[in-house]
Amino acid sequence: MQFEDLLEQYYFERYVLDVCIATLVRGGVTSKLDTYEFISPTDEAWGLPKYPDKTAILPPGADMVQAITAFIHMNRTYLNEPDSWLGTWIDPSTNICYIDITAIYFRIEDAMREAMTLSSKTQRKIVALYDFKREQPVYL
Repeated sequence: MQFEDLLEQYYFERYVLDVCIATLVRGGVTSKLDTYEFISPTDEAWGLPKYPDKTAILPPGADMVQAITAFIHMNRTYLNEPDSWLGTWIDPSTNICYIDITAIYFRIEDAMREAMTLSSKTQRKIVALYDFKREQPVYL
């Protein structure tokens, strides 16, 4: 990734560290790559993978900084789309970390409909939405 100067590079590196720390502390986080904005857990919204086949899966203990940085590099074009967010989630039963390009919906019906549509078109099936307000998955 090319940076204009060291300050821009350091801001990016800090953002990646913030994503990693928030993921470990909260079990997952959703943020906007171009603004480094994190979605508030009080928002009435549901997230799901926008491109399920691009989801990265990390085993427990993986180097999250390296993995998230690589994921951003490989998916920068998709992450810069206006309705795309960087999403992370650690499955509490397996400690496997998922990194994806997240789409956010403000009506659960719309999110569920999109999840079903995407699942029928992609290799990787969507098994859950993320409820930001309750900070928990909603299994389909």
